[in-house]
Amino acid sequence: MSSAELKAIAMLLRARNAIDERIADVVGRPVVHGHLSDWIAAQIFDIELEPAPNKAIDGFFRSGPLAGRTVNIKHYTRNQGMLDMTDAEELDTYLVMTGPRSAGSKGVHRPWAIEHVFLFDAQGLYDVLHAEMRRIGDSTSVPTRYWQQAEIHPVSRNANFPLSAEQTAALEEFRSGPGV
Repeated sequence: MSSAELKAIAMLLRARNAIDERIADVVGRPVVHGHLSDWIAAQIFDIELEPAPNKAIDGFFRSGPLAGRTVNIKHYTRNQGMLDMTDAEELDTYLVMTGPRSAGSKGVHRPWAIEHVFLFDAQGLYDVLHAEMRRIGDSTSVPTRYWQQAEIHPVSRNANFPLSAEQTAALEEFRSGPGV
């Protein structure tokens, strides 16, 4: 790597740090992937976030058909059919936001985007995967049919959580754009 490339990277990281600082001022949390995803989901889906980090529960729905139910929020830059799961009985739902479907491109830029949103019944999914003898934990392989059943955006397949026009419009703001 040349010194010009190093200087370019340093300059870009300074610009990125300035942007991250501005985002942190808005969301009131450090700009790490999980905190930002949780904050965005909380704004769009009316979720009360837990004040302290909790491995299983990020918060609870304040309104709508799932009012009072607990949620674990996930965001993946690519939809690779994997879900980090827990066996916590107090967890009711997984709200999963993903970027585009995985193209399997190693070393390629993965833009922060929301292309798809899924809502899983946590205990139901745990039970069905356990019955199928799947390993459950970090990077649990979830069959495509379950992802399809849980989809709430851009295609609404999960009748348990219809999105309002306002929620759909808010999610559209986070699409990755052409060519990604």
